[in-house]
Amino acid sequence: MLLAFLILSVGFVAFTNGANANFKGVASLYGSGTTSLKTALWWGTLTTLAGSVAAVFLAEELLKKFSGKGLVSDELLQSPTFTSAVAAGAALTSFFATRLGFPVSTTHALVGALVGAGLAGGGDRVHLAALGKNFLYPLFFSPFIAILLGAIVYWALRSLRLAPDQRNRYLDIAHFASAGAASFARGLNDTPKMAALLLIAPSFSMTYSMLFIGIVIAFGAMIDAKGVAETLGKKVTSMTPGQGFSANLVTAILVTTASFHSLPVSTTHVSVGSMLGIGACTEQAKWRKVIEILLAWITTVPCAAVLAAVVYTVLQMAVT
Repeated sequence: MLLAFLILSVGFVAFTNGANANFKGVASLYGSGTTSLKTALWWGTLTTLAGSVAAVFLAEELLKKFSGKGLVSDELLQSPTFTSAVAAGAALTSFFATRLGFPVSTTHALVGALVGAGLAGGGDRVHLAALGKNFLYPLFFSPFIAILLGAIVYWALRSLRLAPDQRNRYLDIAHFASAGAASFARGLNDTPKMAALLLIAPSFSMTYSMLFIGIVIAFGAMIDAKGVAETLGKKVTSMTPGQGFSANLVTAILVTTASFHSLPVSTTHVSVGSMLGIGACTEQAKWRKVIEILLAWITTVPCAAVLAAVVYTVLQMAVT
């Protein structure tokens, strides 16, 4: 029974991840008027799925990191109750954020849920020292790096006349390619984080776990991504095709680099950060919406921790 609940919970977190995050790599295609929302969503979903498949071969270390090993005791890691609570806590956090149209980080939600369920399962079995080194430092610094690089890369490309304000054939090709690369990088970085939760189930190998997550992410994107798509595409900053191309280029480079170094960065923070860096540089950033998004980011970890702790407590009561 618990294993069935675990699979459903992990499927739920993958579904909400697709709904909340799949549009991040292609938001600039829609926001700059390069293509329609539907076309951008299909392109983002297909290239994210390709990244999920690539994760089977390239992201084993990230999968091990998000199994929770080193953060909580091995005894907890072998508990379906603990893993189910982590998945449910992260999924509920992403679900509520998606309903409100806020692009939050599934990575942050998973980290918060790991800590919350771990504390509920026995605080002495949570190694908080590992939390900063393995999780929080990369997550904290990545948006600031993205903001800085977004501004620098856009300025450089603009100076070289490679990021014009108006569309042309070559820019459209480059824009689609960079959006696809950013989405591919997201699939590569995010899929193993969720797949790690399934490894406790005896019927799931690493390969099957990654493929299952990738497929469910795609379903989530196609069914429930419109609210977040409008926020990312239209409400963070006004965007020209050249600016969108620059933002995607930064996102793809940072997230792919992080994946190959097994660093759990948030694609949400990187993609929004790169757009914000360009928006600040061009004075087009919509700061009221940016502040709302930042507040959603700040509450993601504690919200996921509380929800995971509650689910763990309820499940423990149900099985005892």
